Amino acid sequence: MQPAPSGPADGAVLPSKRGSVTVAGLCTMLASGLSTQLGAAVGSLAFPALGAVGVVAVRQYVAAAVLLLFARPRLWSFTRRQWALVLLLAADFGVTNLSLYTAIDRIGLGLAVTLEFLGPLTIALAGSRRRVDVGCAVLAVAGVVALMRPRLSADYLGLGLGLLAAAGWAAYILLNRCIGRRIPGAQGTAAAAVLSAVVFLPIGAGVIRHHMPSAAAFGAAIAAGVLSSAVPFLADLFTLRRVPTAAFGLFMSVNPVLAAAVGALVLGQSLDTAAWFSIAAIIAANAVSVLTPSRRA
Repeated sequence: MQPAPSGPADGAVLPSKRGSVTVAGLCTMLASGLSTQLGAAVGSLAFPALGAVGVVAVRQYVAAAVLLLFARPRLWSFTRRQWALVLLLAADFGVTNLSLYTAIDRIGLGLAVTLEFLGPLTIALAGSRRRVDVGCAVLAVAGVVALMRPRLSADYLGLGLGLLAAAGWAAYILLNRCIGRRIPGAQGTAAAAVLSAVVFLPIGAGVIRHHMPSAAAFGAAIAAGVLSSAVPFLADLFTLRRVPTAAFGLFMSVNPVLAAAVGALVLGQSLDTAAWFSIAAIIAANAVSVLTPSRRA
């Protein structure tokens, strides 16, 4: 068994010392967010037949299959340190998805998504030493809250699950960045997806045993797995090799904007004037943060 590498894995491209965000990095983050929200819209069509937990299970299966074929991880070559990261990421996949979907079911989409955004926001604030980034983060938070319009809830379990999803999203950012440095290509992410899918096998079996869903429901759940899991996993893995974690965390505030756009275009949900002002605030916060040159060496 070979020793764990002390530097970047072969093929890894780390962010520049100035912490800049490239055009390629922006495009990849946009593609990841748009794919995630499209998958969520499609996956919601399977909720009546599979339930939130069933859809999460199918997502894990599809992500594992796609990533396994794409990355072809050489599991036997992983070191103990690499396996430790893979196991942590696998656990994070399951915990984050289950906690978020259960929180949405208990306290509603707006409040759940707003709480979840606290995870990447914390990463953005912790990784930045510029006042302009702090100001942009505050503006982005205000935009997200105004856009999602979360309603207060006395469901403390639901609130706790929303905060757990936030912690899971923050851990996902840090773990994916670390795995991208230590394991070549997408092998680490693929291995984590496979392990998470194995854990979800009993859940999927239970859903099918109690109620066999239709082919349309299965198709929607499978599409959600590709769009909301497989594509973002790969995109985020390569993005975090090129984009600083602070910038990545702040850019996650664009996800509610993309969700609103997908809802309007795909599901026919209308946006009022306040929503458009919120979207403008979130986009402006990200634009200022990205375009403002860093003085750090």
